[in-house]
Amino acid sequence: SEMVMLLEWWSGTDCTLYTDPGSYHKYGKENAIVILNHNFEIDFLCGWNFCERFGVLGSSKVLAKKELSYMPIIGWMWYFLEIVFCKRKWEEDRKTVVQKLLNLRDYPENFWFLIHCEGTRFTEQKHQISMQVAKAKGLPKLKYHLLPRTKGFAVTVQCLRNVVSAVYDSTLNFRNNENPTLLGVLNGKKYHADLYGRRIPLEDVPEDEQECSTWLHKLSQEKDAFQEEYYRTGTYPAVPIVPPRRPWTLLNWLFWALLLLYPLFKLLINMINSGSSLTLASFAFVIIIASVGVRWMIGVTEINKGSTYGNNDNKQKQK
Repeated sequence: SEMVMLLEWWSGTDCTLYTDPGSYHKYGKENAIVILNHNFEIDFLCGWNFCERFGVLGSSKVLAKKELSYMPIIGWMWYFLEIVFCKRKWEEDRKTVVQKLLNLRDYPENFWFLIHCEGTRFTEQKHQISMQVAKAKGLPKLKYHLLPRTKGFAVTVQCLRNVVSAVYDSTLNFRNNENPTLLGVLNGKKYHADLYGRRIPLEDVPEDEQECSTWLHKLSQEKDAFQEEYYRTGTYPAVPIVPPRRPWTLLNWLFWALLLLYPLFKLLINMINSGSSLTLASFAFVIIIASVGVRWMIGVTEINKGSTYGNNDNKQKQK
């Protein structure tokens, strides 16, 4: 909620949804698996933004890498919110992921399960390696996406069938070839996000793992075509709709700011009045540590500091 507030109210980033008006009224009123592309540093934040605008931010779940669970505050929060973590080693992950997904079958509210099927953020190096794998396996090449990791998606569909109503295929881009960053959002820079969303009934997704894999590869080819059209025309083949911005993230931020900032400022004034060099040095040290910690968490989102997952696939296959 705090981070979505930064995007919506602090930076004033605009978010436009391109979709079928016939599907629009169902968003937020049913359980769904949301497939997202993974090309930008703040794509996860835009995903949360749309969850908030349809009233499911508090019940949104993601399939995330295990390392994120160790991040102070955010990672710990995710752990208690039943986020599904994986080590990205399927032999070790399968049992844990299946158990977590089965737990969602009894979830009391409408939820969205967000998944980046590519497994890692797009970079040119990872794309080259991914396309080498595609060539070796006889799969069609993609220009703007990595090959999808199909096993996690297939298990998700199997575990949530008859509970989830649809798959929302989502393709995110930013206007004017912008390359948004979390640091830019924190600095108040305004971006304009365009999201193309398609609602696909879950019964149209095959249950068999191999057939589901083939279906997902075909979906990635379609996403590539949508990306190509966006770069060529600056729009998607659907009706643009701007979901209304809700006030709850701003009100939540204001509540905690008023509750916490007053005693903090009062504490700071008392420290200054005390005249103690040791007290002031300790306070300055805490501020420096907090600043370093925030910068480290921002670094997790930066593409050039992203994980090497995907870079080593080809090397491992050659061993």
